[in-house]
Amino acid sequence: MTKNNIQNFREASRAYSDASIFMHEAIARKAGLSSTDHKYLGLILQYESITAGEISKLTGLTTGAVTGLIDRLEKKELLKRQFIKEDRRKVMIIPNTENSMKLLGPIFEELQQKTMKLVSTFSKKEIETIERYFREATVLMKETTDHLNNP
Repeated sequence: MTKNNIQNFREASRAYSDASIFMHEAIARKAGLSSTDHKYLGLILQYESITAGEISKLTGLTTGAVTGLIDRLEKKELLKRQFIKEDRRKVMIIPNTENSMKLLGPIFEELQQKTMKLVSTFSKKEIETIERYFREATVLMKETTDHLNNP
C-alpha cells in the first residue's frame, strides 16, 4: 500500500466517521432525543433485557449516568424498569421495541433503502472485504475504548 493510498483511506474513514456522527445527531434531534440517548437506546434495543450495571460496563458510563439515561428513556416510554422478585435491588431494563420503532423506523426507512441500493452495487467479494474491515475495526475500537475506560 502506498503512502497516498493510506492517506486517501484515512481521509475517507474520517469523512465517514464524521458524517455518521452528524447524521445520528440529526436523527436524534428529529426523534426528540439527545444524540447520546439515541445511540445508547440503539445499544439497549439489541437486548431483550439488560441491567444498568451491564449498560455501565458496555459503555463506560458511570452508574449515575446510566440511571439518568434510563430515567430519560423511560419517561419517553422507550424502555421500562422491571424489578426482580427474588432480589428487589436488581432491576432489568426492558426495551420497548414497538415504541422505539414507531419513533425511529420512519427516520431510518429511507436510509436503509438507499444503503441497500448502494450495497447492491458491490460484488460478493467486495461486500465480504468491507464487512471484514468493519468487524476487525470494531474490535480495535472496542479494545481502545476498554483501555481508555479502564487504564
